[in-house]
Amino acid sequence: MRFIACIAACAALALSQAHGQTAAPYEGPLFDTHLHYNQEAWDGTAGSFPPTEALARMQRNQVKAIIANSRPNAGTQTLAAARETRAAGVTVVPFVRLYRNRDDYNNWFRDESIHEMVLAELARGTASGPYRGLGEFHLYESANANGPVAKKLIALAEEKKLAVLAHVDDVAVDLLMANAPSKGRALRLIWAHTGIGGTPVERVQAMLERYPLLMGELSYRPGLTCEDGRLCPEWRALILKHPDRFMVGSDTWVNQRWSAYDEIMRGYRTWLGDLPPAVAQRIAWGNAAALFDLR
Repeated sequence: MRFIACIAACAALALSQAHGQTAAPYEGPLFDTHLHYNQEAWDGTAGSFPPTEALARMQRNQVKAIIANSRPNAGTQTLAAARETRAAGVTVVPFVRLYRNRDDYNNWFRDESIHEMVLAELARGTASGPYRGLGEFHLYESANANGPVAKKLIALAEEKKLAVLAHVDDVAVDLLMANAPSKGRALRLIWAHTGIGGTPVERVQAMLERYPLLMGELSYRPGLTCEDGRLCPEWRALILKHPDRFMVGSDTWVNQRWSAYDEIMRGYRTWLGDLPPAVAQRIAWGNAAALFDLR
């Protein structure tokens, strides 16, 4: 009886340890695919998060690469050129933000000066190399995806193989894809928040299956996590079905997000631990690294 009891106890311990390993936080590198270094964070003379402070946050969270997009683009230029970036071992993947100021949020899609600004930035490049994408941009009304400048920029992005980071609803995703020369077959669109309004999981899955290069960025995504910050079952199932289509990001759109950067990254590591290690690595790092050819 003692022998049998010992076997049972050992088996229970093994199961407990295995469960603990499954639930352990992800410990590998992170690719922050939605990072802003806006004017209020640091404008070169003021602000709470100069490059030393911003890069320290990335470094202690093992953030090894970032999609940098900032209002204005001087923020991205600063991170791309900063010696602190190199010292922290962070690769900057620069995007052209469509906003010079807050007024541009509501008008960029029809403002020809935005188109001209984008062309000038693309010609200029950054200290870390050429721009690799456009955005983040917002469309508060889906129909504005059909604005004249929006159409021009989507065509430009596909022509130059630039990724697009779009904070839009699912209707606007369809419109943007329809305006691409390939009708969405060749446009590399990163869907910021993967539907911040709570687009149903079934609709997200259908869009992933319709658009082969659509990627979902998961900051602020309603319904993603449930109790104790773990993945909700329907999202775990979707991610396991499409492990090559999701990425993580901080969305440091206000300084409070910079203050909470450690907490945000811990949250990602918690639910990434719910996934098989190879899948967790793809979501945390591998998918974005493959998209931008990082080694």
